[in-house]
Amino acid sequence: MSIPTLITFTVYFILLLGIGFCFYRKSVSIEDYLLGGRGMGSWVTALSAQASDMSGWLLMGLPGAIYLAGTGQVWIAIGLFIGTVLNWVLVSTRLRVYTEKTNAITLPCFFEARFKDPTGLLRIVSAIIILVFFAIYASAGLAATGKLFESTFNVRYHLAVIAGGLVIIAYTFLGGFLAVCWTDLLQGALMVFAITVVPALTYNTVGGIEAIREAMQLKGISTSLMPGTEKWPVAVCMVVSSMAWGLGYFGQPHILVRFMSIKSTEKLGKSMTIAIVWVFLSLSGAVIVGFLAIPLFENLRGGEEEKVFIYMIRDLFNPWFGGILLAAIFSAIMSTIDSQLLVSSSALSEDFYRKTIRPRASRKEIMLAGRGCVVAISIVALIMALDRGSAILDIVSYAWGGFGATFGPLVLFALFCRKTSWQSALAGMVTGTAVLVLWKQIGLSGTMYEIVPGFAANCLTILIVNLLIGQKDESILQEFDEVMNTISSA
Repeated sequence: MSIPTLITFTVYFILLLGIGFCFYRKSVSIEDYLLGGRGMGSWVTALSAQASDMSGWLLMGLPGAIYLAGTGQVWIAIGLFIGTVLNWVLVSTRLRVYTEKTNAITLPCFFEARFKDPTGLLRIVSAIIILVFFAIYASAGLAATGKLFESTFNVRYHLAVIAGGLVIIAYTFLGGFLAVCWTDLLQGALMVFAITVVPALTYNTVGGIEAIREAMQLKGISTSLMPGTEKWPVAVCMVVSSMAWGLGYFGQPHILVRFMSIKSTEKLGKSMTIAIVWVFLSLSGAVIVGFLAIPLFENLRGGEEEKVFIYMIRDLFNPWFGGILLAAIFSAIMSTIDSQLLVSSSALSEDFYRKTIRPRASRKEIMLAGRGCVVAISIVALIMALDRGSAILDIVSYAWGGFGATFGPLVLFALFCRKTSWQSALAGMVTGTAVLVLWKQIGLSGTMYEIVPGFAANCLTILIVNLLIGQKDESILQEFDEVMNTISSA
């Protein structure tokens, strides 16, 4: 164990807990705790949205995939960048205006209010889906925490998972959305610093592009963007499958809630610029780290390939500076898990407890329920994370695809199609989820990423049901027109 690295991590943990305590008394209402009172600024919104998006898989999973499979994995980064841009351009402003118009502070509540679902099924089913997929997603982050602490401090994996999880739970429990967003601002800055500085300082050490190319040829790793060993239809499917990661953005509750929280739509333009630059730098850096690791490390397999960034920092930088860089990896993990815990808490406390179980609950009671839900979901995720068998990127891809296929089409149809009815939305959501799960279970995800058939089935179902049971309620149609007029005049 490196004493300087341990000191660096300890100071970082104290800082995060301090932020949690700072915002403990500022979260006085459930809207404050879950949405920051819709008062977030441009920088906080941008970095919080992207830091909560790019979790431990950015600094561990993606470089590991590049290290193993080579250039063909770059399509994942390209798809994610395109998806980020489209999400900010197409969704951010409309969702901010529409959720304020409908007085919705969670995604399930927005679906219910937007389509005026009289049954409550849209809210309940979407809340259940959020809980299931976020438990899976958060467990991937905690698994990444375990691998980071195991490699850095030489502690047992299970103990590392629990220790990292307790820190994240503590400041999320205390400060809610405000603490999460402000810690994400710090974590996002630290992440982009690490992922750009490390490859820049490591490049000459490995011998440049020629050394990377020679190592790839020696190890039999592909140097082509197109999978050259496959027939062209299969190769195209593999490229589409990798780029399809970008479809997931339209349905990620922990990212979409950032759009809902910004103080005004006027600040979204600046936020979008900051976010796009941050994502470009981060994805580019992660890809380069993966390539630089090929000549640096021999025969890393069985999950060890996901530690190439950790090993690079450990071997090439002094312990003090390395401690800061390693803290950036923990930042990437925490910035996503805290957001997932908070959205899961909102699904239980707002969408279930307040609206279904205790409609007349006091503000204090709902706040206590929200904090209790953070602890409950954390325990489930911790239990799942104790099994270290699955690769981080595999777990994340399933949860990411689940949200994209389930909620992505609903968000787009809610914001762009005035004729969509609650029946169409519910049928599409259920169909998209079912197709995604079945596609994964029968083993077809190796041919095509499950988000593609799930997303397509969801869209097709909504279109078909709209033809049969389109939206005819004049008040809903008028509300849609009012929101579009507000956006046009902004």
